[in-house]
Amino acid sequence: MDRREFLKRIGTLSAAGLALSAAPWLEGCTPEGQATIRGGRVRFGIIGPGSRGQYHMRNLAAVPQAEIVALCDDYPPNLEAAGRLAPAAKRYDDYRQLLDDPQVDAVIIATPLHLHCRMTLDALAAGKHVLCEKAMAYTMEECRTMYEAGRRSGRIFFVGQQRLFDPKYIKVMDSVRKGEFGPVVNVRNYWFRNNDWRRSVPSPDLERRINWRLYRAYSRGLMTELACHQLQNGTWALGMLPVQVMGAGGYVYWKDGREVFDSVSTIYTFPNGVNMTFESVISNKHFGMGEQILCKEATIDLAGGRYYSETPRPRSGIRQLVGEIEQGIFSNSVFAGTSWAAESGSSDPGVAVMPGAEGDGSLEMLEAFCHAILTGKQPPHVLEEAYYGSVFCLLGDEALLRNEILTLPDELRIDYL
Repeated sequence: MDRREFLKRIGTLSAAGLALSAAPWLEGCTPEGQATIRGGRVRFGIIGPGSRGQYHMRNLAAVPQAEIVALCDDYPPNLEAAGRLAPAAKRYDDYRQLLDDPQVDAVIIATPLHLHCRMTLDALAAGKHVLCEKAMAYTMEECRTMYEAGRRSGRIFFVGQQRLFDPKYIKVMDSVRKGEFGPVVNVRNYWFRNNDWRRSVPSPDLERRINWRLYRAYSRGLMTELACHQLQNGTWALGMLPVQVMGAGGYVYWKDGREVFDSVSTIYTFPNGVNMTFESVISNKHFGMGEQILCKEATIDLAGGRYYSETPRPRSGIRQLVGEIEQGIFSNSVFAGTSWAAESGSSDPGVAVMPGAEGDGSLEMLEAFCHAILTGKQPPHVLEEAYYGSVFCLLGDEALLRNEILTLPDELRIDYL
């Protein structure tokens, strides 16, 4: 079942077992949801049209209800590049001037992390609908302030957790929450790269502006730039919040004056004892990026889009014989009499979650955002999921910095889960 068929089925709540209860925020992406806003228009201002902002601009071009009318960046090369994507849009170098523009209905904020809170609060106060990139804010307290402001404003407020809108993830989470693979026993997340995470700088005085991710005053490092994509997987799959987080971080390889760790490992523990891990190393890329839900009866590779059964179908007779020869007759244990042999992983080739599906949910997120604005309805749970996704990556960073086991303070809990 491809993306188009999936959205059609989930929109009509057919007997296929795909229910909006798994992701009620996806309703605006379905053919039925999009039909309700046909002919509507949302005029966008892009605040921070760098690489991520321009990615959103390209996706907006595929949304019939979206029009880009304004751009803002205080770095001229970014503004110039974005202007080529939206030549008719007004250009500003101060975001407050863009917020004063009555032609702007909604803004996408894709600026460095430390600016998210102030810009979001100002945009909501100016009466604009807001889609702010993840992570939500620089501190947990700022996340709470933004959440409350969004709820009070009467405006639509999204945070850019695009996995919430990826049909592959929706389908998997629906099955997991129904217990179709048995209970969840572990959640694994990792993101490995092999580069210094730097961008080229045309002048030394632009180092901190361009490479802001490497400096503590502007960034929380790998936890807010990478973990924020993945940590909601556990909460979403289990329907509960972690009770504690612990971990360690360090400067393992890139000892170049950066102020955020180049290697992190964290463990989040849920009330039922299930652990969720997040690891990131940026000096070895062999394993790449992975997101896996381990259930008693199957493993779901979210990033790869495949299911792997714990009890795969038997192989053909010849393949079984070959396997026995490889693992028995010619094994070290037979010839050398060793008391230990490596326990190999499953050879199950797996089954595709949604054959032919492409994209990462970013387009669906923008479709849902436009639908929410034009119908005046904030989708249920989408802001709450994003809030906790951000708060727990920030709590993880605090655990790394303090080298302590931490729990979420009661004053940062919201009425969700």
